[in-house]
Amino acid sequence: MNQFDNHFLHYLALSHDWLHQPGYLSLFCISFLASTLVPLGSEWLLVIMLANGYEPVSSTLTATAGNYLGAVTTYLVGMYGGRWLIEKLFRVSPEQQTQAQHYYQRYGSYSLLFSWVPIVGDPLCLVGGMLRIKFSLFTLLVVSGKLIRYAVTAWITTSFAG
Repeated sequence: MNQFDNHFLHYLALSHDWLHQPGYLSLFCISFLASTLVPLGSEWLLVIMLANGYEPVSSTLTATAGNYLGAVTTYLVGMYGGRWLIEKLFRVSPEQQTQAQHYYQRYGSYSLLFSWVPIVGDPLCLVGGMLRIKFSLFTLLVVSGKLIRYAVTAWITTSFAG
């Protein structure tokens, strides 16, 4: 076995432990990925962690931070990514882009409050970058929407778990 194989096996062992013993790092990473056009959800992990006794405020803030930073990544792809990256790599169809642009035309930048909504939310962040929405406004709206979503999830979970 060569050095590469040893590193790969070590990485697999760490990944296995990471997935089977969720913690704040796992929650942050899953929340980040869930907000970068990867078809993934993160609420399930927040619920599992809260049901296993993790602290609600820390868990909510961790999920919000990861999800916000993922949205920033999506925003930057929209701003600097180009059509090929957006349509071919991230597979955001022109129809999804048009739908997100219609939300912007109808509701303005405040549509970013709904960046947490599945299917529509990530393209909203992408189009926010394409339209060069002011970053401070983007941050305020996206963080607010995502924090409210995770806080409600945490509140419901802790209300029924305890």
